[in-house]
Formats: sequence, structure tokens, C-alpha cells
Amino acid sequence: MARRGSASAEPGGGVAASNGKPSGPPKRGPGPGGAGGGPGRMFGGGMPTEKSMDFRGSSRRLLRMMRPDRARAIAVVVIGVVSVTLQVIGPKVLGHATDLIFAGVIGGKYPATLTKGQVVAGLREHGQDRLADMLSALPFTPGQGIDFDAIGRVLLFAALLFAVAGVLGLFQGRLTASVVQRLAYRLRAETEQKLSRLPLSYFDGQPRGEVLSRTTNDIDNVSQTLQQALSQMVTALLTIVGVLAMMIYISPLLALVAVVTVPVSIVLAVLIGKRAQPQFLKQWATTGKLNAHIEEMFTGHALVKVFGRQKEAAETFAEHNDALYSSAFKAQFISGIMQPAMMFIGNLNYVLVAVIGGLRVASGTMSLGDVQAFIQYSRQFSQPITQVASMANLLQSGVASAERVFDLLDATEQAPDPLTPERPEQITGRVAFEHVSFSYDPEKPLITDLSLAVEPGHTVAIVGPTGAGKTTLVNLLMRFYEVSGGRITVDGVDIAAMSRDELRSRIGMVLQDTWLFGGTIADNIAYGVDGATREQVVAAAQATHVDRFVRTLPDGYDTVLDEESSTLSAGEKQLVTIARAFLTEPSILVLDEATSSVDTRTEVLIQHAMTELRSGRTSFVIAHRLSTIRDADVILVMEDGQIVEQGNHRELLAAEGAYARLYSAQFSQAVAEPA
Repeated sequence: MARRGSASAEPGGGVAASNGKPSGPPKRGPGPGGAGGGPGRMFGGGMPTEKSMDFRGSSRRLLRMMRPDRARAIAVVVIGVVSVTLQVIGPKVLGHATDLIFAGVIGGKYPATLTKGQVVAGLREHGQDRLADMLSALPFTPGQGIDFDAIGRVLLFAALLFAVAGVLGLFQGRLTASVVQRLAYRLRAETEQKLSRLPLSYFDGQPRGEVLSRTTNDIDNVSQTLQQALSQMVTALLTIVGVLAMMIYISPLLALVAVVTVPVSIVLAVLIGKRAQPQFLKQWATTGKLNAHIEEMFTGHALVKVFGRQKEAAETFAEHNDALYSSAFKAQFISGIMQPAMMFIGNLNYVLVAVIGGLRVASGTMSLGDVQAFIQYSRQFSQPITQVASMANLLQSGVASAERVFDLLDATEQAPDPLTPERPEQITGRVAFEHVSFSYDPEKPLITDLSLAVEPGHTVAIVGPTGAGKTTLVNLLMRFYEVSGGRITVDGVDIAAMSRDELRSRIGMVLQDTWLFGGTIADNIAYGVDGATREQVVAAAQATHVDRFVRTLPDGYDTVLDEESSTLSAGEKQLVTIARAFLTEPSILVLDEATSSVDTRTEVLIQHAMTELRSGRTSFVIAHRLSTIRDADVILVMEDGQIVEQGNHRELLAAEGAYARLYSAQFSQAVAEPA
């Protein structure tokens, strides 16, 4: 609303919906859905979903959202390439150190008077062909022992390689965190902006816990998943390429042996992933449902206890919790099979490489250092494959959450404001409904061909049975919903041609369901007016009789209210919302059962204040109390979305029609109430 909600229209349950509104659980599809934590966290669920996960499409969209950080992402890859290259060279260097040690041990066993060729020839003469083959490939010098200086230089070089690789890894991690957190920041910002553009109908069809779950748990899960996946995935993929290149360089045959196990790993990863993916999707899908139940039970815990529904609430929670446990257990168990399966394949690969490498050393076709390096490479080769497989399952979890966020971002928005919005030339508060039609469900029309003209300064009371369309009428005036046919004008201008901010800045709204945020009483009163002074706040409070109880509080207007505003009674909270509307000085005032929570004496005081407030302003009053509506200029009686009667109190009673019946049924008791 304009000027931070220029009146007292209450977010989240502020605008009461008329009973013709469709209800029911939210559905996943083009718009809405729920969310979760990350792997290993106590979030998840087991609710059947209506839409399978589009892993590829959602992943691409997530990557496209990283475009503003392309430079950082490229830097992550470049640093990763350099870091992995240094790490991959390390085993080969250490293998050379092993060759130097082995060559020194062998060289020290033979006298310096012999040459390498003579030693090998002598071994063959004595029938030791295998040992001769092995030593022929070894660069040793008879009579020379271990060259510790050369070994030291090699080890120092290896240590330098690993140290530089480690430092580069730290920089890579920092850049990765920057990329991921900036993405999460943009996701939160887009989600917040999207929520402000969504129509009221979206929130009417969604439990609050569901929406909160999408905007908090889901985005957190995406952030944590990307943080783990990107930091390890990039390094793992680069390691696989670098290690494979080194293995082929050292021994194509052993490289082929090592690579043979890769297809088996891939098949296993795909099979396990297909089974884990729907379980992860169920896990995150149920989180919104579970959160909605918890939020609902916590918010209404007093009513739950009053009506003795603790057992039912606990049973519902247990049902959701069991579903959560089931799907979370399946998701974690199935994805957990991945690592031991990959470790088994890796160990099998290790045995094959060790056996075949030993035979090749014995045949002299490879040096001992190369076999040692190759064994290290084979371990390095299987480890990143295992990581990639594990990250694939983790990514499924993250992408499932990302898809739920994207569902919210793709939800149908309210119609945009006109590019060149119109503004009334004069602000008088004249409102006209011209042949207005509206329905929440196209199959069930609620309001059809309704016409009404309200002159400036008039007070219009709207009465009728539940579901008659009373609140719907003011919702249409506020453009919380758009009319299906006809038009509504304010001061001669079609409200569809005005910007919503401009329209709502003229309307003050006080609802039956009060909403106060965590802050001081003064801040709550000044919520609708930017830069309101303390004098203005106090004046509004005095006019609406808020001042009388605020001054009894220890901190007065600086009293801080908690989330439930437990410091104030229900009537006092309602008075604060009325003061909030009073301060905005709107040209049109909407009171939707605004005095239902206050006592009779306070209501009389409020009526006096509202009389002053309504002076020269158009007012719409939805109420059941006789004292609220009997002095209205016009009383509209609505039934089934139609105005069946209109007139003042005396005229309608004399007509002995629908209003008289309502009066007899509902209001006659009010006459006997003490003033």
C-alpha cells in the first residue's frame, strides 16, 4: 500500500475474505508449493507432489542467475585449474623421490667398479631375468648410495607445490562463498519483490507456513547446497581430468584398467540417483505443510487449548512428522548408499592397479616410483568420482528447493499499474460501482451487475449474512482483487487506471483482525505515515482514546510490543490500529468489523472519534452492531452478492424487508444493551 500501507490494512490475515472464496490446500503447478533444510538437517517431508522435478531446467535457470558474478565464477574455475594442476603434479614428483631412494638402495649393493650394464648382464647370466628387467629400467649407479640432497630438493619442491595449491584452494573457497551468497541474496531480494507483486488471492490459497518455508528454508537449502557442491564439484571435475591425463602419461594400460570401473560407477550413480530424487522432492515438499501446521497451532495455541484440541493437533503433527521421517529416511538412506558403493569400486580399482603395476615393475616396463604415483592417482581418481556422485544427490536436493522458489517467482502476478496512471483532479471521496461483476470461482458468480454511488462525506453501512459479499466489496475497492466486469471509480477516475499506491494512499482501512509488528506503540501508530512526528502520533492517540491506556504503561508510547502484542488486550490493540488509520487522514475510510473487539463504552468513545474522522470523508462500515450502523447515511443490505435493499435505518425498518428481518434476528438484542 502507499506510504508503507497508508492505513491499517493488515498484512497476512489483515483483509478478511468473504465466504465465497475458494479454499483448500495449495497446489504445485504454475504457481505455489513448501521447502526444507539441507541434507542432514531436520527438515523434510513426505507429501505426494503434483509435479515432478525438472532437474535440468531448474539447474540451468539457477546457473543463469549467476551471470552477474561471471567474473568471480571464471576466477573460481581458473584458480581451481591451477590448484588442481599443482596437486596432480605432486604424486609424480613424490614418485621421482621414491625412484631416487630405490636407486640409492640398489646402487649401494654393488661396487663402484661395475657399470649398470654389467650388473644387469650378470643377473641374466645367473638366471635372474626378472630382477634384471626391473633394474634395467631403474636409473641407479653402482657404488652410489642414497642421494639425500637430491631427495631433499625433490621433497621441498613437492611441499612447495602442495602449499601453493592449498593457498589457491583457500582463495577458491572464498570466491565460491562470495558467488553463492550473492546468488542467495538476489534470490531473497527477488522473492521479497515478488511477494509484493502477488495478488491477495495467492496468499488466500497458501498457508502462511508454506510461503515462509519457500522464502526461508528453501533458499537456505539452495545456498548450502551450492556452497558445498560448487566448492567440491569444480575441484572434483578438474581433478578427474588432470589425474586421468597423468595416468595416461605414465601408463596407458593402467589408465585403461582404472577407467574400466568408471562406467560401473556412473551406472550405479544413475540408478541410485533415480531412486533418491523423488524422495528428496517429497522431503522438501512436505516441509511447507509441516511448517504451516506448526505455525497455525502456535499462533492459535490458546484456542487449541480452549476447545481441547491438543490431542487432534498432536495427532496431525505426528502424521506429518511420520511422513517427514519416512521420506527423509528414504532420501538419506538411498543417497547414503552412494558412498560405500563407490568406495567398493574404488578399492577394487586399487587392487587391480596394484597387481598389474607390480607385474609391470617386475617386467621392467615401469619404475617403482611411477607405480607408486599411479596408485596415488588411482585413489585420487576414484575419490572425486565418489564426490561427484554424492554431489549429484546433494544437487537434487538443492534443485528441488530451487524449483519451489522458482514456482513462487513464476506465480501469476497482479496486473501491473498503467504506464501513465490517472489521478483525480479533486480529492472528494466520491465512489461509484458501475455494473460490477466478480467471482472467486468462474463457475460460481458472487457479485453480478452491482451498481452503487456513494457521495463524498457519506457513511455507507454494509450488512448481510455471512458470504453475502460484504468484505468482497471493499476488497474490490482496494484492488486486492480485480473486477470481472464493470468498473469502480473514485472521484470520477476508474481505479484500474490509477496506480495502486495512489488509490490506497486515499483509503484508510481498519480490520477486525488486528496486526501490530514488533516495535514501539508509537512506531505502530505511525506505520502508515513516513516521518510522522511524536506530536502527530500523540494527537491521533488522544483522538482515538489510545492515550488514556498508553500513559498507564511504564514506558508509555515507547513500550515495545512483542510478536503477539501480549502487552495489550484485544480491544487496546484494535484502538492502536484505529489510531493508525486516524493519523493517515484518508479521504475514504473502510471499517471492517473494526469495533468488534472493544467494549461498549470504548465503542461509544470510538464512535465519537470516528464521527470527527469521517467528517468530509466517505466511509464504508461493515458491522453487525446496531450502534455502528444505525446513524449511517445509507445502509446497504446484501444477499448473494446483490444489494437487495438500501436506505437509512428508519426507512429500511419501515419497509419490513430483508433489513427488518436481520434487525429482528440480530440487532433487537442491541437495543436492550446498556449504553
